[in-house]
Amino acid sequence: MQPVGEPVIELKGVSKSFGKDHVVLDNVDLTIYRGQALGIIGPSGTGKSTILRIIAGLLAPDSGEIYIQGQRREGLVGDYHDPIGIGMVFQQAALFDSLTVDENVGFLLYQHSKLPRDRIRQLVDECLEMVGLPGTGDRFPAELSGGMRKRVSFARAIITNPEHPAESPEILLYDEPTAGLDPIASTVIEDLIRQLQGRSSSSTYVMVTHQDSTIRRTTDRIVFLYQGKVQWQGLVQDIDTTDQPLVRQFFSGSVEGPIQVG
Repeated sequence: MQPVGEPVIELKGVSKSFGKDHVVLDNVDLTIYRGQALGIIGPSGTGKSTILRIIAGLLAPDSGEIYIQGQRREGLVGDYHDPIGIGMVFQQAALFDSLTVDENVGFLLYQHSKLPRDRIRQLVDECLEMVGLPGTGDRFPAELSGGMRKRVSFARAIITNPEHPAESPEILLYDEPTAGLDPIASTVIEDLIRQLQGRSSSSTYVMVTHQDSTIRRTTDRIVFLYQGKVQWQGLVQDIDTTDQPLVRQFFSGSVEGPIQVG
């Protein structure tokens, strides 16, 4: 399989442990290519979300190297200026309950930019329009459904400061974006993810998910993690033809196979 596009993020020999004996990532190599939708899948507790947090600069690996567009990253977010913007959509939306939708989406601009409030509100409204939530800026998270809160978190991830276009997120990281949603709400989110890939500056994204439909509808390439290692890589259409026993067991949902059920 020959990937399309240039590498934008590379993890080389990345390892991470929590405590003395809990090895989560074990010498992982991973490359993310420009314009591609990468899915990171595998059983629970195999380091998928840990990889996202390392890519985002929220967590430091114990060993290994991270390259962002060819430049080695040193430290965590705030310690080092990445050459491209990276945005993250958290599993639980992570909205501030006491703030309105407008204040949540525009939080960083309100706090750290010199833009006038009416200009920020305009940018927020544009992002809410993009995620299919026009006119919701004055509502609070408690007034929204789970799917709507997810979409608000998408708007927050893609909002940019026009005075600093270089900081616009070129890569989005999605951590279980359809977890806990019913099938219809999941379809709405899956469609939105693909739409944002074509309509925003974030043409590249990494998706962590367990949902079969989300894997198949939102990813181009798959990396399968198990026991801290990349066990298989392939295109999404290879899922149904591979003989890799871990992948076969994962998608069949069988309790029989090499994946230990505990």
